[in-house]
Amino acid sequence: EEFGEIEPFDFFYPRKVRIEKGLLKDLEFPTSKFYFQRIKERNLIFFIGEEQPAEGRTRYAEGQKAYKIANLVLDVGEKFGCQRVYTSGAAVTQIHHTVKPRVWAVPNNQNLIDEIKDHENTILMSGIEGRSGQGTITGLNGLLLGVAKARGLDAVCLMGEIPYYLQGAPWSYPKASKSVLEVLTKILDVKIDLSHLDELAERVEENIEELLESLYKAEVIPPQVRDEIEKLRYARPTEPGPITEEEQKKMMEHLDELFKEGGWKDEKPL
Repeated sequence: EEFGEIEPFDFFYPRKVRIEKGLLKDLEFPTSKFYFQRIKERNLIFFIGEEQPAEGRTRYAEGQKAYKIANLVLDVGEKFGCQRVYTSGAAVTQIHHTVKPRVWAVPNNQNLIDEIKDHENTILMSGIEGRSGQGTITGLNGLLLGVAKARGLDAVCLMGEIPYYLQGAPWSYPKASKSVLEVLTKILDVKIDLSHLDELAERVEENIEELLESLYKAEVIPPQVRDEIEKLRYARPTEPGPITEEEQKKMMEHLDELFKEGGWKDEKPL
């Protein structure tokens, strides 16, 4: 049930204008809405924003506008007695698109670590091989953790793994969404039907396979990059780790074509 909205005028530029019968009707802005749902003995508030206030430099939340909207979100949560905050996002890493994504978890309180370790298919971001206990979260998902900590609110960010070669793709990645929802629903002790995500994931995987194969045949993607991708198909779940900036730059130089060429069977991205 929708119960509130953050007015967009101070945070976003209009995406387009709407015209009816030849006259300007209104301006269309990205929405940032609050929803309420009571499940069993839990009162849940959901905040869903179509875009992040990025101030024109990146697509991720940054700057004064981002900080202000993060505080507005938590103002609402505290007003209704919120006891814990969960955010979600994507973790770009070296996995193959046929592999079930793990969930990277980042708490803002030391006391939450043991609880996180008990969750299936979940790993602390600081425990990923090669990170030496370090890491960053871009965007509002990470900013909310920091602002919540400053207010004394427990918060956890849950990030579903996505293949590095799909970073920036113009479609969603339902496998990662399902992994995050499996963890979150268990934490909240709620049950929801995730079968529709299985159907979407199957379609996306088929389209990715076809698109990659067509790009391989056209030699848009060099053999060495193809080999790197195909090695991940057979890697054990514990093997993938973060890639260095240099490795990512080298591989992504050839993978930009992946998203320029198109190749989807459906008109609209999933």
